[in-house]
Amino acid sequence: MISILDPESGIWYALCWLVVAARKKLQMDDFLVLLAMVTDTILMAFMHVVLNTSSNLIRSKRVYGSKLVLVVEQMQILTIWLIKACLLIMYNRMTVLLPQHQIVKIVAVYVALGFIVMEILYFGVWCRQFYEYWAVPRDNKQCSAAIHHLITNAVFNISSDIMIIVIPLPLLFKVKLPTKNKAILGGAFCIGTFTIIAAILNKYYSFSHPFAPDWTIWYLRESYTAILCANLPFTWPLLQRVNQYGGQSRSHNNFSQLKGTSTIGKGNTMVSIGRSDSQEHIINKSKLLNIPLQVWSWRRTRRPVLE
Repeated sequence: MISILDPESGIWYALCWLVVAARKKLQMDDFLVLLAMVTDTILMAFMHVVLNTSSNLIRSKRVYGSKLVLVVEQMQILTIWLIKACLLIMYNRMTVLLPQHQIVKIVAVYVALGFIVMEILYFGVWCRQFYEYWAVPRDNKQCSAAIHHLITNAVFNISSDIMIIVIPLPLLFKVKLPTKNKAILGGAFCIGTFTIIAAILNKYYSFSHPFAPDWTIWYLRESYTAILCANLPFTWPLLQRVNQYGGQSRSHNNFSQLKGTSTIGKGNTMVSIGRSDSQEHIINKSKLLNIPLQVWSWRRTRRPVLE
């Protein structure tokens, strides 16, 4: 059974909030990510209730369970499409001066139309009347198993995921980026690929075992990995700040040890001279190494101006 305390779902959920918290200078896509976390929280909470509520026994339980499944389906759709919107907004900023900018706009239109068509079909076409989704008994299989809706969802969801994941590939292979930046993009690509696999598997279990609980875990895995994929690029600045802070601390310690001293040497012999050493002491050290003392002067000259 899945709950907030379940090891896998709890770890996924905490990790998602961790990467979301790394986002700075909130913009439109940041607020959409926060909204996606709200819908994902509702999805996880209601999924736990669904697994503990039978929808196949007592009439009242069947009605209640069927309504919960409807809410779960909508929360999962909202979470996934909000993440798609966040990624496309980010791509829109990244590709303003690149040829891929027009492709981003086309994919954005496809994603929006897919969402609208899918929801119209779900609420107004596949199951008439709408209350038949939780009616007992149900004569229309589309109201109980929702096969047509699942096919429509799979087509628009998986195809748009593939389009979205392909857009940044030229940046990964053609544009000269630091290795660390490419590693972040490569990680996001791998997570995006797993998100597509999770989408395929949750539909597979929904088709093959529509009344079994196997599809639930893949619904959650798809939503969690989608959120991670959308937020992973924004964790790199946070890691840079952490590394920079650590580097500054080490540099400060090293500088503190060397501050106020200088060394002079000949061959393999080194002598340290501190700022507090007297002139006589410095001369004696120099004689010991047979290093002639030299006096350097610095003079500022003014360059003549040609009129």
